Amino acid sequence: MTATSIGASRQNPAVTAALVVAAGGIAVILGAYFFQYVIGLAPCPLCLEQRIPYYVGIPLALIVAFAASRQAPRPLVIGGLALLAVVMLIGTALAVYHSGVEWKLWAGPQDCTGDISSFGGAGGLLEKMEHTSIVRCDQATRYFGVSLANTNVVISLALAAMAAWGVKAARARGAPSA
Repeated sequence: MTATSIGASRQNPAVTAALVVAAGGIAVILGAYFFQYVIGLAPCPLCLEQRIPYYVGIPLALIVAFAASRQAPRPLVIGGLALLAVVMLIGTALAVYHSGVEWKLWAGPQDCTGDISSFGGAGGLLEKMEHTSIVRCDQATRYFGVSLANTNVVISLALAAMAAWGVKAARARGAPSA
C-alpha cells in the first residue's frame, strides 16, 4: 500500500470500509486454513461453502478500495460497497444455517448430516460412501462453547455492517452541504 492510498483511506470512508472488509476477510480465510492445516480440523461441506462469500468478497473489496481511492464515480463505489454488504449477508445466512444444523435446530444436507445407519447392506455401502461426507456438518468442534460457524455469523455480520457503513458514509460525503 502506498502513502497515497493510505492518505486516501483516511480521507475517504469508502476506501476505509472496503479495506476493513478485505482485511477481515483475509483474516477469516487464514484462520480457516490455520484450523484446517495446522490444527488438523477437517472442514465439513457447509464449512467449505461458508468460505465462498470470502473468496468473492475479498477481491471485490480490494477492487472497490482501489476504485474509491482513484476517485471513481460515486454511484460505482456505492454500488460496489452495497454488493459487498450483500455478499457478506449471504455469508451470514450460510453461517446461521450451519449453526442451526450444529445445534440440531433443523436438518442439514443429507450428505453430511444424514443417518449413517441407512447405508443398508454391504452391496450399496461403497456407492453410498462415495456420496457421503466423512466430516459431519452437525457435529461441531467448539472452543469455549462456540463453533467456528457461530463465530462466522458474528464476523460476516460485522463485515456486512462495515460495508453498509461505507455506503452511508459515501452517500453523505457526496451530499450537498446545508
